[in-house]
Amino acid sequence: MPVRIPNTLGLDAFADNYFEYDGAEQLAACLAAAPKPWLPVGGGSNLLFSKPAVEGSVFHCTDAGWEASRGNGYVRVRVGAGMVWDDFVKLCVDNEWYGAENLSLIPGDVGAAAVQNIGAYGAEAGSLVSSVEVYDTVEGLPRVFFPDECEYAYRSSIFKKSGKRYFVLKVVFKLSLVPSFSLNYGNLAANIEGEPTLQKVRDAVIATRQSKLPDPEVIGSAGSFFMNPVVSEEVFTELQARYPDMPHYPAAGGVKLSAGWLIERSGCKSMTVGDAGVYEKHALILVNRGHAAAAD
Repeated sequence: MPVRIPNTLGLDAFADNYFEYDGAEQLAACLAAAPKPWLPVGGGSNLLFSKPAVEGSVFHCTDAGWEASRGNGYVRVRVGAGMVWDDFVKLCVDNEWYGAENLSLIPGDVGAAAVQNIGAYGAEAGSLVSSVEVYDTVEGLPRVFFPDECEYAYRSSIFKKSGKRYFVLKVVFKLSLVPSFSLNYGNLAANIEGEPTLQKVRDAVIATRQSKLPDPEVIGSAGSFFMNPVVSEEVFTELQARYPDMPHYPAAGGVKLSAGWLIERSGCKSMTVGDAGVYEKHALILVNRGHAAAAD
């Protein structure tokens, strides 16, 4: 019996071979019995299936456990790849661990966050990573990656660039025990009354996201689908001369442009094909307004 693969876009996607695992030993046993190609999935918030029948085998980590160890001014939290990301952020806020609060309400699981290097409001998951424990499907062995090996960049990592070679098992995050906030992005600071606290920052981020992003339980969505392009200083200078009001931000290797602004200027905001379209409140968002197919 085919298993429906959860995905926040709400597309029909089914796998004949669906495996759940909670550790390296169980994963190894699943891989030994699984037809290729192999597809590891998290919460389904970064998936766009090209057709309903998914070939090969799909894997999902169910390990949502965690353990913490304190150091001098910091805490390391070892988290199962199957924990819901926002549950992890809430855990940090509840325990007064600083660093993850700007990443509140981003959909998906912890393992996928480490692969995608998710980010929002001036923060990225990769900056919090102390190590990533994976299963190397080529070598057939568990392996640990440290930050300088993860090749973290804008929405990228070695895990993403290596295809499906590495299956994330656990992620160790290093968070501060000393109060520290990053409130310089957008209007985040303006939405916080009085002195900031972790809960106030989390609430402000959640309120902002909910005002801009559709609820995937109501409208199928994969969140911000498009990446902000990074261009050279030369290209940026040429564009700025033509569009002086163009939003831009500093970035490694060049200048980051606003994909949302570019989409709006191209006239594609609210564009619809079938039941698929660009969200009218946010140009970076693709939505499924009913029964969209991947072809739409």
